Amino acid sequence: MPAPVPAPLPAPAPLPRPLLRIVLCDDERMVRTALRVILEAEADLEVVGEAATGAEAVPLVRSLAPDVVLMDVRMPEIDGIRATEQILATMAEPPRIVVVTTFENDAYVYDALRAGAAGFLLKRADPDELIGAVRLVARGDSLLFPAAVRSLAAAHTAGAPSAAAPWVARLTEREADVLRLMATGLSNHEMSERLGVGPQTVKTHVAAVLTKTGSRDRTQAVIAAYEGGFIMKKG
Repeated sequence: MPAPVPAPLPAPAPLPRPLLRIVLCDDERMVRTALRVILEAEADLEVVGEAATGAEAVPLVRSLAPDVVLMDVRMPEIDGIRATEQILATMAEPPRIVVVTTFENDAYVYDALRAGAAGFLLKRADPDELIGAVRLVARGDSLLFPAAVRSLAAAHTAGAPSAAAPWVARLTEREADVLRLMATGLSNHEMSERLGVGPQTVKTHVAAVLTKTGSRDRTQAVIAAYEGGFIMKKG
């Protein structure tokens, strides 16, 4: 009698995503409630705290050490810009901060990005955009809207000296290519395909660009590219 054929082993269950811990900072309770409902419908997202002012947000974020903070850019007592500056300046491993605004050409947004925010999100963003933004910044990417950053940079650097910043001359040719592509919002994978090099090589070039521009992340590097005269500003 032939030996029985063993039943195939069941496919391993997919590993669950680690929970991403989020703090919401907005002076409108209804906005915080809506954000919480959207985010906590996802199995990998957890809202661990809420703050109604920047003054509340700073100690709350320090104590909870979340992965991501959604920070309203305009709040009483301490606005989102100052709160972002204080959080990033006083935490050894600060969270990724996304500032939230009602319109993309908000002067506050530009200052928040300069302060170290990983990007910005419009309050009218749909749920999928919100969820995608949280996951994107949590993995270390920046939430860039190239057209908006270009417009904001043009407004904030109008009349500035045209001489390039000293760091511009220190970029290698490939680092310069990477910075130009960063300014168009491309991811490391997309830059790898565009330049015909491996992802690790792109990552190395991005790290060098951040160091030479004195930037915390890609968003600050792109702003430095405009302010430093590396990218020609257009109105």
